[in-house]
Amino acid sequence: MLKYNPHKSVIIWLLSGCALIFLMVVIGGITRLTNSGLSMVDWKLVVGMIPPLNEQDWITTFDKYKQFPEYQEVNYMFTLDEFKAIFFWEYIHRLIGRLVGLVFIIPFFYFLIKNKIEGKLIGKCVIILCMGAFQGFLGWWMVKSGLVNDPDVSHYRLATHLTSAFLTFAYTFWVALELMSSNEERPNVAFMRKGVIVLFFITVLQIVYGAFVAGLNAGFIMNTWPKMGDTWIAESVTAMEPLLNNFVDGIGGVQFIHRYLAYIVVGLVIFLLIKSTKFELNSSQKKSLIALIVVVFFQFLLGVFTLLYAVPVWLGVTHQVGAFFLLGAVVYSMSSFRKV
Repeated sequence: MLKYNPHKSVIIWLLSGCALIFLMVVIGGITRLTNSGLSMVDWKLVVGMIPPLNEQDWITTFDKYKQFPEYQEVNYMFTLDEFKAIFFWEYIHRLIGRLVGLVFIIPFFYFLIKNKIEGKLIGKCVIILCMGAFQGFLGWWMVKSGLVNDPDVSHYRLATHLTSAFLTFAYTFWVALELMSSNEERPNVAFMRKGVIVLFFITVLQIVYGAFVAGLNAGFIMNTWPKMGDTWIAESVTAMEPLLNNFVDGIGGVQFIHRYLAYIVVGLVIFLLIKSTKFELNSSQKKSLIALIVVVFFQFLLGVFTLLYAVPVWLGVTHQVGAFFLLGAVVYSMSSFRKV
C-alpha cells in the first residue's frame, strides 16, 4: 500500500512515532509497576539527558532523593545499588520521551520545507506535536504530585498522563491510516461507523479505569474471577460516602468498574461483528473487525490472569500493551468505516 503512495515518507514517519509511543508506554508500565517513577526528583529538559557518570554523581543524586517522602517513608532502607535500579527505569522512560519529541519535531520541519505536507495535513501534524508536548508536561505534573506529602502519584494525574499517551498514539495512527487509504473505495455503513465510535469512547474510559486501578493499587485485592471474592459485588465497592466517590477514589469501586467495563467492551465487539454480517463490507473493513475480535479476547484473558496472579510486573505490562493494541484495533476499524 505504501509503494505507490505519494505520502510514503510521511506515513513512515508517523508510524515510527506510533512505535516509539508504544515503547514509551511499555517502559512507563514497567516504571510504574517497579515503583521507579519518583526516583528522579527534578526535571531538566537538556541536562537531564545525562545520567550520573561516576560514584560521586550517584551519591549526589541519591542524596537529592533522600530529601523526598518516598525515601523518608517507604525506601529509607535503600542502598545506593537499589536506588540505581529504580533510577534506571525512570531515566530510560524520560530519555525515550525526549527521543519521541525529536522524532516528531525534526522530520516535521524537514517535510514542511520540502512541501511533503501541506493543507489540512499541516494542521493535523501540528496537533500531533502539541499533543506530544502536552504529554511531556503531564509526565512531570504527575511525578510532582508524589514529591510533596504522599509518596505516591495521584491516580487522577496518572490516568491523565496515560490516557494522553494513548490518545496521542490514536490520533497519530488515525492520520497515518488516513494517508495510507486516501484513495480506497469503501461502503458507507453508517451503523457500523457509529458503533465503532461508541466502542472507541468506551475503550478510552476503560483505559482511564485501568490507570485508576494501577494508581490505587486496586489490582492487589480480590484476586478472584469471575466473582469479587465470594460475591459478584464486594462490600468494599460501596463502602465510601458519598456513593459516587467509590467509583473514582475507592479501591473496590474502581476495580468493579474496570471488571464490568471489560464485559461491555467484549460484548460490543461481538455485537458489531454479528451485525456486520448484514452489510456488504470491503476487505479492509472485514480485516479490522477480525483484528478487533482477536485482540479484545486476548486482552480480556490477560486482564483475568493479571488479576488472578495479583499483578506480577510482566503480566501487568503485558496487559497494558494489550490495551494499546486494542485501542489500535479500534482506531483501525474506525478508519476503515469512516466516510470517504
